[in-house]
Amino acid sequence: MVREQYITATEGTTIERPENRCVYKIGIYGWRKRCLYLFVLLLLIILVVNLALTIWILRVMWFSPTGMGHLQVTKDGLRLEGESEFLLPLYAKEIHSRVDSSLLLQSTQNVTVNARNSEGEVTGRLKVGPKMVEVQSQQFQINSKDGKPLFTVDEKEAVVGTDKLRVTGPEGALFEHSVETPLVRADPFQDLRLESPTRSLSMDAPRGVHIKAHAGKIEALSQMDIIFQSSDGMLMLDAETICLPKLVQGTWGPSGASQGLFEICVCPDGKLYLSVAGVGTTCQEHSHICL
Repeated sequence: MVREQYITATEGTTIERPENRCVYKIGIYGWRKRCLYLFVLLLLIILVVNLALTIWILRVMWFSPTGMGHLQVTKDGLRLEGESEFLLPLYAKEIHSRVDSSLLLQSTQNVTVNARNSEGEVTGRLKVGPKMVEVQSQQFQINSKDGKPLFTVDEKEAVVGTDKLRVTGPEGALFEHSVETPLVRADPFQDLRLESPTRSLSMDAPRGVHIKAHAGKIEALSQMDIIFQSSDGMLMLDAETICLPKLVQGTWGPSGASQGLFEICVCPDGKLYLSVAGVGTTCQEHSHICL
């Protein structure tokens, strides 16, 4: 406690000093002092808790000068070790795995990869869903490790660049339009069938069509007519035995009954029939078959 007194007097006068009337106290006392100490203590506790939480977060998240946990910042970009889960879209220029491991993209719904142009429009999309893999682009191409196109698809055509296209399904391959190929061949010891259930089947080639069976037979079945036509050449049947079992037969004559021989007769419209062979031709005798 400090006391101050101010007295003014002239020389030669005597003034009695008055009693001390004003007392000034400097400092904080009472309940204000206790509140101040309590507030300072509370701030100190908050500071210690914040420091402890910061150290705990740094410890749990594995913060280091090179990154955070499995996420490291390198001069080439970001390097992430182990499995990661992204809740929002991920934008990256390049994603690749380590040399000794594969890259796995997994999702409970679907995995979608989009390519955008400078204006933000989607120019290509790859969507892998639970039931379908969808590719949206102007052109889809699969290349070999040497860069050779193996399969290319666009709006106009689909090109198979391999030396052989193999269809292993039990029902074969179904084509709604024409197919252009230099060779159609079945697997060894398997039958080759070309079939059109409700329409016609046409095989065209500017330099000829070759049908060959090395170890079996060739069958051509039709509900109606089978027509072999050559505009400039001839029709040649080159075989040791030519069998026409269902040709119309004429009546047996006395000479034919003893020898069992027949001759093939041709009608003006091209129809063939059998006639019993004789010393001379007998086709005229059975010409009523052509009527």
